[in-house]
Amino acid sequence: MKIVLVSRIDDQQALAFTQDLAVSLSRDEHHVSFEPATARALEVTPAWTWDTLSDLIVVVGGDGTILHTVQHMEKQIPILGINWGEVGFLADLEPAEAGEFIKTLRPGFAIEPRMRITLSKGGEILGHALNEALIVTSRPAKMLRFVVVVDGIPAERFRADGLLLSTPTGSTAYAMSAGGPIVDPRIEGFLLVPLAPYMLSSRPHLISNERSVEVRLESAKPATLVIDGQQSIELGQEASISISRAARPALFVDAHKNFFRKVNHKLRRL
Repeated sequence: MKIVLVSRIDDQQALAFTQDLAVSLSRDEHHVSFEPATARALEVTPAWTWDTLSDLIVVVGGDGTILHTVQHMEKQIPILGINWGEVGFLADLEPAEAGEFIKTLRPGFAIEPRMRITLSKGGEILGHALNEALIVTSRPAKMLRFVVVVDGIPAERFRADGLLLSTPTGSTAYAMSAGGPIVDPRIEGFLLVPLAPYMLSSRPHLISNERSVEVRLESAKPATLVIDGQQSIELGQEASISISRAARPALFVDAHKNFFRKVNHKLRRL
């Protein structure tokens, strides 16, 4: 198989593990490449680009490295995450078990698609999020006024420090820390979680992705949109953001790790 390796580049041990993994996979007659930043960190001439098709991307890092990888791909390639971070909820394997698992993979291996959301403003696509998009004020300690419009009907008005627009996959990330529910990733919907709302009645909403959802900013204060912690976009004032299901989901290798067992192991035992 054509396998691409991505590593945390700020961790020498992760880079060393990635290099050793490349040697092992090459011995098993896989065609192994490194993504450009990893190749440069390993002082290897980059021989692969983000628009090159491959069978599998193996990411050695935490959730941030995986989100960074997904953001870089226009056409999604199946990802297998090896946890080299803190919780690593998107990374199914630990380093000690990764090599043996990869050896069991054959072409046509099972894939778990994960819904992403597309953020648009005035018909222009701003980006796609696997975990969440965050709308916050560009001026610290200032609140924003939001209107959530569902199927053309204003469904919620509130003031808050910000608003999280999350996927079910992102429900175990920032949205959970902000008081949102844990959502089974097989449920495809939009999770809206206000950040420190002024009124206690402003609660999280889980909305079907088959509905039209729009978030309007009705505030004189400028706001910023942050997508998966990777991309920041200045929205200005009184912006209107449309949320829709992305045409291309992220693809993850099915490593036979039950979602609720991961919740119990990685979150409730911290």
